[in-house]
Amino acid sequence: MPKIDIETVKLVLQRNEPDVRKIAGIMEELNLELKAEEEEKNARPPAIKKQFCFLLSDPDGTYKDKDMVGWVVQIPEDDSPATAPERVVSAANEFNSTPKGQRMVLETIGEACEMVSPRIFKEHKIWVKTKMPIQALPLPNKMPPPKA
Repeated sequence: MPKIDIETVKLVLQRNEPDVRKIAGIMEELNLELKAEEEEKNARPPAIKKQFCFLLSDPDGTYKDKDMVGWVVQIPEDDSPATAPERVVSAANEFNSTPKGQRMVLETIGEACEMVSPRIFKEHKIWVKTKMPIQALPLPNKMPPPKA
């Protein structure tokens, strides 16, 4: 919804409404609503700062010459990235305890990333950014020399 300046509202009312008392009542009501909205805004907890993690699927235990896929997730900035897999597992376990989860039991991290609702993930302080696995590309982590 677009925001409009309170003074602009007052000018429009003065142009279209001859009764000054009615305008004053409307303006008082608008000011009360603005104050209530400001109090509600101040009462909200601050936003959680998050860091990105990449959960890598490595079923064979080796990186070399293998197709690797994984999922991008976010966790709170102050938490260790090592907690990310635990959070996905605990969210999946909570999902498995629901009626839908009992019909369709999750057994892998990939299934959890695809099927668990964002609400359950949020309760466990993890946000899955890619429901489908994405390809991981191994890099030497060095820039090639510039070409002459």
